[in-house]
Amino acid sequence: MLARRIADELNCRYVSRRRLSDIKDEIDFYYVVEKERVVLRFGNEVLFFHPSMAKVRYINIKKGMGDHLIEALKLEGNELILDATFGLGSEAILMANFLKDGKVVGLEASKHIYTIVKYGFKFYKPKEKWITKALKKIEILNEDFKSFIRKSKDKSFDIVYCDPMFENPIYESDSMNPLRPFAVYDTVDEEDVEEMLRVARKRIVLKSRVGDGLFERIKVDEIIGGKRLIMYGVIEVKG
Repeated sequence: MLARRIADELNCRYVSRRRLSDIKDEIDFYYVVEKERVVLRFGNEVLFFHPSMAKVRYINIKKGMGDHLIEALKLEGNELILDATFGLGSEAILMANFLKDGKVVGLEASKHIYTIVKYGFKFYKPKEKWITKALKKIEILNEDFKSFIRKSKDKSFDIVYCDPMFENPIYESDSMNPLRPFAVYDTVDEEDVEEMLRVARKRIVLKSRVGDGLFERIKVDEIIGGKRLIMYGVIEVKG
């Protein structure tokens, strides 16, 4: 039974659905195995895997509107990309779509977000063929990016992408709000960037928003976007 397996993986208590009402008031959140998906419920919120804005951004690209992330990555199609802060994987799905022979390795430090996405990838049945293909090019690990990059070999990835939680959140983001209580809020410092430069063969791409101080602390070679809210800082690997 999947519910018992997840309980064992998380080292937490398994409760049958019919007994859930007896303990609801005693717990902060709980997993529910539904038909073809696993969800995390807390209060009136529910966290589950979905492609989120990947679909909208893909459609916009097809319409010729472009995308700042894809522009910043400068993909040739065969890259091995490290997505250091995976979240629900929306941007990884978009990136993977442009990788003919490449792959995305995603790191998610939160065991709860990781679990939701792990089983989301397994059970989600997209109608869009491009999403089906993209999901097959993504591997997700329950790892913290700070420790992972420090144990990674030199030049082991072509591109390192990092999207830390914003200092000034966009609370209007319906896709992000259920994720916030379970997210890891580590930011990026200069030492992290030095390690990323050691690990990357081509470039680092960092995501931030207008009003945050990331690109005041971290010097980048180029900033793409930023006319509205979101911007991507590119650091090219020298030599």
